[in-house]
Parts: sequence; C-alpha cells; structure tokens
Amino acid sequence: MTKKRLAAGELNYPGIGSTEHGQPPEGYPRLVSQTYLGDGLAVYRRVARGILTWELQRRSGLRIRTESDGVLSGARVVSGFGVGPFRLNAPCEVVWVRRPAPGGGPQSAGFGYGTLPGHPERGEEAFEVEIDSQGRVFLKITAFSRHSNWFYTMGGVLARTAQRHITSRYIEGARQLADGES
Repeated sequence: MTKKRLAAGELNYPGIGSTEHGQPPEGYPRLVSQTYLGDGLAVYRRVARGILTWELQRRSGLRIRTESDGVLSGARVVSGFGVGPFRLNAPCEVVWVRRPAPGGGPQSAGFGYGTLPGHPERGEEAFEVEIDSQGRVFLKITAFSRHSNWFYTMGGVLARTAQRHITSRYIEGARQLADGES
C-alpha cells in the first residue's frame, strides 16, 4: 500500500540544500538571523530538541501538519497561519537534518526545508541551534526565497514584513525553549 503524501509536487526552486552549505541561488535574496539564547549544553540540547520536534514552529504560532512527529529528511510539513478563509498554508519538504553530537564542544543541530507547490514563496529556510567553544548558544535562521507568483510579488512589502514578523516569532519560541518553558 502506498502512503499518500501530505503535500503534492516536488521541490520548486534551484539550489536545494544551500541553507546548509553555500550561497543561495542567483536572484534569491538571503536572510540570516543569529540570536544569542544563553549558555551551556543544557540550553543547547533543549533548543535542539524543540527544533527537531517541530516545537519551534508551534511556539511561533504556526499550525503544523506533518508526516512525522520528529524532523526527518524527506518528511513533508504544511504550516499554516491566519484564520478561516484567510488561512495561508505553506507546504515544505525537509531537505537536510543535523542532530546533536554526543558530548559538548562546538556543534550545531537543526534542519532546512524547501518549498513545494502551493507555498507563497519558492526557496528554503533553515533553523539551527549552535553552541560555540565558550558554551554560548545561538539560534541561526537562514533563508532564501522569491515570491511564487505575481499575486505575492504584488504584495512584496507585505510579504517581507510578514517574513520578518514570523522570524521574530521563531526567536521568541527559541527563547522559551532555552528557558525551559513548557
């Protein structure tokens, strides 16, 4: 029996995996946000667990439907925001995952996902928690995208404002995870 996919279609942008390694494709604006969250391995592990179980997205106010409880390469997720007929769904597929390494030391954990048909953008976004050699913990969000059609292009300023807003919500969610808030 073939399992029905949560979202149809294939990844719809060039440079798949570029949020993990390298530069975005030409013509795709890049956003990188890095925020200090605290110190220590416990903070790092709490945030990593939250990122790798979709909790960061939930805490940002998104409604999440996914094919897996944990983030897995190839899994599809549809996040939604808005209300009723004004709900906007954003289907994505996980393109890379990095899990925490045993022990301490500088490392990062997180994932990147890319857009599928029906998403208002074409591109990729990544969520990583990093711990440096001094034990400082940071949330890093990397994204590159372009509007998926003329309708979203016409609302470009509004769309970029919405992107900045959701990034601030991700940061707040990561701070909650870092602080151990349930």
